[in-house]
Amino acid sequence: MNRFSPALSRATARVTDSALGPHQTAVIRIGFSLTWLLFLLREFPHRQELYGPDGPWSWDLADQLVATNGAFTPLLWSDGRVWFEAVYALAVLWSLLLLLGWRTRTMSVLFMMGVLALQNRSVFMGDGGDNVLHLMSIYLVFTRCGQVWSLDARRARRAAGARARGERPRDRVGPLLWGVLGLLLLLATLAGRTDGDRFIPLLLWTVWLAQALWWLVGRGARTGQPRILLDVVTNIVHNGALLVIMAEACLIYATAGWYKVQGSRWQDGTAVYYPLHLEYFSPWPTLADLLSASGTMVMLVTYATVAVQVAFPFTLFNRRVKNVLLAFMILEHAVIAVVLGLPFFSLAMIAADAVFLPTSFLRRLGNLAARACGRLRPRGTWIPRPRPPAGRPAGGDPVEAAPAPGGVPGPRT
Repeated sequence: MNRFSPALSRATARVTDSALGPHQTAVIRIGFSLTWLLFLLREFPHRQELYGPDGPWSWDLADQLVATNGAFTPLLWSDGRVWFEAVYALAVLWSLLLLLGWRTRTMSVLFMMGVLALQNRSVFMGDGGDNVLHLMSIYLVFTRCGQVWSLDARRARRAAGARARGERPRDRVGPLLWGVLGLLLLLATLAGRTDGDRFIPLLLWTVWLAQALWWLVGRGARTGQPRILLDVVTNIVHNGALLVIMAEACLIYATAGWYKVQGSRWQDGTAVYYPLHLEYFSPWPTLADLLSASGTMVMLVTYATVAVQVAFPFTLFNRRVKNVLLAFMILEHAVIAVVLGLPFFSLAMIAADAVFLPTSFLRRLGNLAARACGRLRPRGTWIPRPRPPAGRPAGGDPVEAAPAPGGVPGPRT
């Protein structure tokens, strides 16, 4: 019992004191927003047939289905072409802003609305990757996915530097954005547009009120204790959502693996051969013929796929084995993207796999990206460095982003 109590205390402190996996959640944010953005841009010429009034799944059929299952989709608020074009354009914009990490808390909610608006409008247009994107867009709302590799992180560093110099930074964009979106949400609620599904409207109001509480506490609290309490609650929600994302990824692979075990084609080692020769999944027939020319290779890939998917959830307790299987799955999805012509499905699955990537690897990857951007920057460009706080030498530890008592709160990412 004496050994159990300190371990429990350390685990509790770890869950409540910080938002775990900041680099992993940043990769998830970037991966899924990039997937959805590229999909919307590629299908832009065909948007009317996929989700608009020219599609085979008409507005009336979609309205009847939503009336039955209660799905949330703003596209059914009007059957006008202008409304559809506006929602589609906003979905593209929200994906881009979430990718850049601008106001990530707000953009994650709007990104979720864009995904649900289009996917719930035409439910028969997606595949497995769309289902993963659908779920992850909801989970992202509960995470602090803008702590690193985002415009919010850069704004937080600049605000911390300003406070260290005795300045008082002000945020005018955040309250304005909060007020405008709150007004639109109120109008939609009063007009009865949110009467179907109860979960999404409740989530929207909860996030909106939480943002208001966060701002009021940062502005009016005389001590830092209320802000610390809000940080603890936010960290718990973030860490819980991160655990759900990891469990979802494990469930996807375990379910896929065990269903494959029951298939006769997977049992005799020939399952990989058949999709390589389907016309719908053969953008490069010559490459497909080359990969399926060896029966032994087909058998090995078939059995390896099943073994990796079934075993992956059990390898999370061994870091080295987990990293090896993770690299194999990412490589497999990359091959699927090229050979079978499923780039967005593969990109969505790779983004889901990124939650298990080691932090050290992601940091090295971020450093390489930063060096590459530095090399692309024109020579002679001088970027001023923030002045170190009084009493601390230049090059010391970074300044904490927490506000001074009674000061303006830092951005919540």
